[in-house]
Amino acid sequence: MRKDQTMSVVFDGSVPKATASSHSHTLHTSLSTQELSHEIKSFISGVDSVQGRKLSVREHARCAVRLLRSVPACRAAVLEHLRGVYDEHVSVFLHNLETEGEAASGASANLEDIIQEVHGVLSEFIRLNPRAWAPLVSSWAVDLLGQLSSKHAGRRCTPHSSSLNELLQLWMSCAATRALMEAYSQCLAAMLSWCPDACVDALLDTSVQHSPHFDWVVAHIGSAFPGTIISRVLACGLKDFCSHGAKDQGFVVMGMDKGAKVPKIGSVVGILGHLAVHHSDSIRKELLRMFQESLTPSNQLSPNLSSTSWETSPQLRRAAVPFLLQLAAMSPDLFGAVSSELVELLRPPVLLQLHSLLQGLPREELDNMLGLAVHLISQSPTGGARTLRFLADTATPASVIISGPATSSHEGVREGCDRLLQMLLLHLHKLVYNRSDGVEGKPHNSVLSQPQRMIPFLEELQTHVGELCAETLRLERKRHLWLHQLLCLLSMYGGPSVATEAICQLLTQAQNPEELALAWQLHSTLSLCMVGLIPAAVTRTVAQIHTNTLSPLQLRQLLLNLAAAIRSQEEERRGTVRPLYSMAVQLGSAVSGHLHDFGPLLLHGDSAVSHAAVQLLSCSPLPHACSPGHLLLLSRAAVTYFFLALRKRQEGRRAGRDLGQEREAVNSSVLLLSRFAGYSPLTLKSILQQLVEGALHKGNADLFGGQATDITDVPPPSSSTLSDLGASLLSINCQFGTTANFSGSVWSVFHAGVIGKGLKANSPAKVLDPCAASQNIKTFIAVLVQCCSSTGLNGTFSGSRPPSDCSEFPTINAEAAKVVAVTMVENVCPDVSNSELSWPPEEHARTTVERDIHIRRCFEAHPVLFPMLQVVAAGRPALCYCSAVLRGLLATLLAHWEASRDPSSTDSPWHLQASSILVSCMGEGQLIPPVLANVHEAFPHIAPFEVRLLLLAVWEYVRGNGPMPQKFTFSSEKGGMFCRDFSRDGDVARYVAPIHSVLHKNIDRLGHLCWRFQL
Repeated sequence: MRKDQTMSVVFDGSVPKATASSHSHTLHTSLSTQELSHEIKSFISGVDSVQGRKLSVREHARCAVRLLRSVPACRAAVLEHLRGVYDEHVSVFLHNLETEGEAASGASANLEDIIQEVHGVLSEFIRLNPRAWAPLVSSWAVDLLGQLSSKHAGRRCTPHSSSLNELLQLWMSCAATRALMEAYSQCLAAMLSWCPDACVDALLDTSVQHSPHFDWVVAHIGSAFPGTIISRVLACGLKDFCSHGAKDQGFVVMGMDKGAKVPKIGSVVGILGHLAVHHSDSIRKELLRMFQESLTPSNQLSPNLSSTSWETSPQLRRAAVPFLLQLAAMSPDLFGAVSSELVELLRPPVLLQLHSLLQGLPREELDNMLGLAVHLISQSPTGGARTLRFLADTATPASVIISGPATSSHEGVREGCDRLLQMLLLHLHKLVYNRSDGVEGKPHNSVLSQPQRMIPFLEELQTHVGELCAETLRLERKRHLWLHQLLCLLSMYGGPSVATEAICQLLTQAQNPEELALAWQLHSTLSLCMVGLIPAAVTRTVAQIHTNTLSPLQLRQLLLNLAAAIRSQEEERRGTVRPLYSMAVQLGSAVSGHLHDFGPLLLHGDSAVSHAAVQLLSCSPLPHACSPGHLLLLSRAAVTYFFLALRKRQEGRRAGRDLGQEREAVNSSVLLLSRFAGYSPLTLKSILQQLVEGALHKGNADLFGGQATDITDVPPPSSSTLSDLGASLLSINCQFGTTANFSGSVWSVFHAGVIGKGLKANSPAKVLDPCAASQNIKTFIAVLVQCCSSTGLNGTFSGSRPPSDCSEFPTINAEAAKVVAVTMVENVCPDVSNSELSWPPEEHARTTVERDIHIRRCFEAHPVLFPMLQVVAAGRPALCYCSAVLRGLLATLLAHWEASRDPSSTDSPWHLQASSILVSCMGEGQLIPPVLANVHEAFPHIAPFEVRLLLLAVWEYVRGNGPMPQKFTFSSEKGGMFCRDFSRDGDVARYVAPIHSVLHKNIDRLGHLCWRFQL
């Protein structure tokens, strides 16, 4: 009767239902009291009480099953006995796998039907009365699974615990473990509605005891019940964490002793880690939900929460944040799952709630939490830039205007983030400087060659160096100090490549000297342990220029910053900074090695970039050695930029704009050309040639008040003029300008017009600004004079501004003046050879009349030729090489004055000016003696035929005393110039007679000039 009452208590009065089993293989009838007594005795002794023999494993198991069906009160003893049955079956199963079934015994191998029968009975009990059986069976099944997994983990056929898929496949193919897994899953499904914690607690306890061999069970159960397992595992872990207390267990971080006794939180980490492979999104949502629920006030919680839920316990809600921190510290996967969205959650209301929650914590526990948070940030592989921006924005004082979204204005929150940021910088400093395993006492620079420990936070920030530099350059109070310190640590951690990139970014983004100083500070810190940063930074900038990765605005700012840095070395030389460690000196040396890379920027399409490039090149030191190809490239770019600067100044004058920047560009280009010209004879010759050719180019003629004419002097005919011409006549006329001219031959033709159409039409002259043309000519002559007079390797000269009076030339180098002379002759009259120095009789000029007219037209079209002639005359004896040009121009002037019927020479202003300048230049160049050189002073006061007489006297003297450079001797007493001794040329009196005749005839007008013509 007592036994029936016990059964009724267990089955809630439904004993027949318990005894019925749909999974039984045979029908079982109710046992009598005597039969039950025999079964119990046989089960306890292991001997058949009727026959007196020992029971086999199968028979003993059958007896246990019958007792489990008939006497549920014996369930504890029966389940304990069945552990051995299941273990026997697993052993046989694994043995068969190892021996491939050769040594299997029939008695012990055929236990699968017993396993199925036991599983059927337990399944039926759980279905009929889950509240009584589910907690018991779940604990028994999960514990037995843990024991079996650990016991047989070392078997030869058992995969390693890290091979989770293979391990799961092995155990699920075994009937015993598969039945246990199904029983536990049934219990868990039955307990979800009323008591899931007991089932999950058993899973956690077993996982702590048998991990990692038990991980396959966790993986399978978690995959079957992901939502339930994740939430309940977190809840159970939180309760265990709170019950033990952070004070007792301490905060466990990665890298600490793994053998330390850790409560269920270690198992929680393991379970969630396995589930994160396929259910990371669910884990992320649950972790964030726990964080949000822990900060929600009690009066705002959902009324549907059960009384056993952790949200209803104030103690558990206070422990949730430390618990989540502990989980994140023990599992990088869990931290990575929530770190991407955690920063987005930390809005001002959440920050205030978190601050109020942490205020109640003891100081020691709060310090531990902050240290753990710092450790987590430093070990975060993703989201580091977003986390850093959040901390910097939140910690920035309220008086500082930040560009990002507004953060909390609560002073306590700001101070907390400030403290956290300071601790993070200190922690990173320790990690960076202590990351090497090198032997103590080695030099510091050898640390970089030692094996390095990875810092995930800094690893991720290496891809955000540009953004970090931009934030640092904002120069906000305290903020830029934090970021600059972090930039130093990041450069130290990343090595020379990151340090070089940081310096390049600062040089590119700095907008003023204060921001540029941050680059100097960074370099001064990094130069203590890294060498060659500045050359590497310049090389990197050059690579960016070649790959066109910088925008025009960035490129301009980079060039300006480089120029400002190089100019600062003059101040540093006057200070106490040693040049060896001066960034400006190193930068100037590095830039000088890449001048050929910066040179093409003078011709950049953006005028701001080209202007910045000329500033850089004009202040950069020149290299001690450079290839000829690079020198020619630089000189060509510099000359081209000079003419572009003149044109922009002229256009600005026309538009009425402020010419400050244009004047600065012209002055910088003059300085640059002067320095290049003084670098080597090659650059001097190249620059002078290109200057002369550029000034005479038809595209630049209007800059100097000239007309754009072709070398053939034949302007393009209009369409109306050629409307009815035949193709043959047009081609013949066009061929005259392209074929070689043989003076005096049948091909010497005047291009005065087209037969039958009259004279050719004059091309309309452009309206020129005389002031602009005069200023451009002065600037051009100034740069020509400075290039011809530059000396020294770097072109040292007195002042970089052009002189106001072009007639007061400094000492002109004779070789430089010769280059100008030869280039000018080649461009004005290409068919003249340098051997044509002697002058023929005046009558012979008719044989070269076409060439002479061409020379005169060039001088008419290019007013800059006369000042260039004056420069050549100052560099004696260079004017001798212009003999053919002088002869041709003088011949046309003689022809004009002979044919002129004007009463006064002033009626032909251009010819009067040309005659005066020509004679003056010949006198300056000492092609004629002073008494003949002064005749130009009388030209404005006499008649045209008298001008011809005086010019003819000049012609006769030069013809009789040829302009040979051999007649000049070097004189150190006269300023190191070449001079000519006219006393060796014979009597000059016979050439002066026409002059005296003109003076006597015009004594009333020329009396004051008589003394100028005394021998």
